[in-house]
This record gives sequence, C-alpha cells and structure tokens, in this order.
Amino acid sequence: MTQDHPNVALLKRLDLRNLAASRDLIAEDVVWHYANPNLPDLQGDYVGLDGVRSFFEAVGQRSKGTFEIHPKSVTPVGDELVVVHSQNTLTFEGRKVAVEVVVVWRFVDGRVVEVWDIVPGDAKEIGND
Repeated sequence: MTQDHPNVALLKRLDLRNLAASRDLIAEDVVWHYANPNLPDLQGDYVGLDGVRSFFEAVGQRSKGTFEIHPKSVTPVGDELVVVHSQNTLTFEGRKVAVEVVVVWRFVDGRVVEVWDIVPGDAKEIGND
C-alpha cells in the first residue's frame, strides 16, 4: 500500500461544499485565482475564506446548484504544490456542459495558501436537461 503525499492527503480532506468544516486546512489569507475567459465577470482573485465561499456561491447560483467536480488526476509537485486535472460538469444557460480544468494548489505548513483555478477552453455540451 502506498501512502499519499502529505499535501494530497490534506486536499482529500478539504470539503469545498462546506468550507467552514475545512477551516483548519485553509490559511486565513488564502487567495483563489480564477481564470475563465467564458465567465469574465467571475474572473479574478478571491481573498480569505469568505472570498472563496463567495466564489463558490456565485458558481452555484450560475449553475443552479448543478456544479460538480470530477477529478481525473492529482499530482504532487515538490513540497508545496498539487496539480489537479478535473472535468467539471454543470448546467449553464440551459445547457449541460463539461469543462476541462486545471487547479494548482499551494500548501504551506499544512494549509492551503493559494489556488490557481484555470479553465483554458470552451465548455462542451454533454446533454440537455
């Protein structure tokens, strides 16, 4: 049996749907950088737990609660970074879509201090509601 990299183990404990329950894993001054040319009004930096929470609330409102993360790979890089490739699904403007996403997590002293959430391409329609 292989043991997870310490930062991967921390990431597995993180609950993005209940950030308050994950408060011990997130630095007080965490910065979430979001880049998605298809959602320019959401692009930018979200600071602190309240900022990150507001980002996910905005995504939840836009998707009418349908936003889901489906990890494809999780790769630790050095002592601080974990790179996650996922396919996220959501209903957006009446279409069920999937988007390829790369999220780079930076950990310092056992806590998330910075995140780069990058959506590089267009969403692909995967079905109708």
